Amino acid sequence: MMSLKTTLPALLAVATLAGCAGMNTIESDVSTFSKWPVDRKPSTYAFERLPSQQARAKEQDRLEAVARAAVEASGFQPATDPATADVTVQLGARASRMDRSPYDDPLWWRGGLYYGRYGRYPYAGPYWGPYYGPGLAYRFDAPRYDREVVVLIRDRQSGEPLYEARAENDGNTPGSKNLLAAMFRAAMMDFPSTGVNPRRVAVPLSP
Repeated sequence: MMSLKTTLPALLAVATLAGCAGMNTIESDVSTFSKWPVDRKPSTYAFERLPSQQARAKEQDRLEAVARAAVEASGFQPATDPATADVTVQLGARASRMDRSPYDDPLWWRGGLYYGRYGRYPYAGPYWGPYYGPGLAYRFDAPRYDREVVVLIRDRQSGEPLYEARAENDGNTPGSKNLLAAMFRAAMMDFPSTGVNPRRVAVPLSP
């Protein structure tokens, strides 16, 4: 199995969705880890960028725009001056393309309609590949994409990590802005609580 990571510009530029639970709902496996103080209320925030993210400012601008609604739905408000923000929020997103070899499919070894380990029509002997016969197209597997978004919230003054949330799913495309926004909403849905990791969370897609 071969993995190929898709860059953020491509991930954000794709307009076609592949919904995991349907065209109007996206399901993600969510994991959260919390050290958020019980008596601390969400206050102001500013986005934090790693040096590599600072070097790709336009890409990070787009990612922050996608995630902003999910962060603010959890009670945070953007700080007028980032230097006075109560917390900083670091974001990440990836899409890894997985190209499956046809030989990964157990049907190749256990006998499909026109192909199998010991050969089937029209072959009498062992046959180790797909059938190219008349009227049948060559069999191939469409690529799959493993998608993930990450939110890390830190106390701005101390730098201590207070909350980490991850949402993962897969589909036939790298994703889209609406899909990523739904994944960020799923990741932040339980803030500041945590729960069983991972757990399945479904959220509606924005129109």
